[in-house]
Amino acid sequence: MKTLGIIGGMSPESTVSYYQMINREVNRRLGGNSSADMLMHSVNFETIAALQREGKWAQAGEVLAQSALKLERMGAQAIVLATNTMHKVAPAIEAVIKIPLIHVVDATANAIREQGLQQVALLGTRFTMSDGFYRERMQSFGVQTLVPNDRWQEEIHRVIFEELCRNHFGAAAKQYYLDAIADLKRQGAQGVIFGCTEIGLLLKPQECPLPVFDSAEIHALAAVEFALC
Repeated sequence: MKTLGIIGGMSPESTVSYYQMINREVNRRLGGNSSADMLMHSVNFETIAALQREGKWAQAGEVLAQSALKLERMGAQAIVLATNTMHKVAPAIEAVIKIPLIHVVDATANAIREQGLQQVALLGTRFTMSDGFYRERMQSFGVQTLVPNDRWQEEIHRVIFEELCRNHFGAAAKQYYLDAIADLKRQGAQGVIFGCTEIGLLLKPQECPLPVFDSAEIHALAAVEFALC
């Protein structure tokens, strides 16, 4: 089994989910008391969130690059960045490590292509929905993404940082997200990407009006595939 290096803390809630999903899948495949060989470095989310708000992406990239280097020096054989938004700085991480970074967009795009879909909705932080890094990489796989308008995006983003990342999963937030998904379905979306790791903690796939691609779950399974191949 290969050793995975997890960069976590963004948010702690989603990092716990990654840890559980990876270990449970390893156990499902190997049986007994099997669990994953993992190293984790958890950063202070407030540090990263402040850099996001200030638009200091290069500095945020340096923080995560140093985290990845630390994990590589400890023996990690691949890096898993346990967040969607911070894949915006994936090139900064890849520039300093010799081991692979398992990219969340690549894993998610492949899952969408396997289902034969070409156009899907994308929900996530404002950075994920409005910046090109996520949608352009999806497009390179032949997958088009639809995002909510600015009004929807503002509330979706607020809920992530002020509620979901703080372990608050309320009925009003759930209904708002479901309404946003329904609106994107009317615009032609064939599925929906949960492009923020916390969204899967708020919504269950069976509650959604579209097929769900939970990026955190897909990413975790890709990490297991690497570890066990």
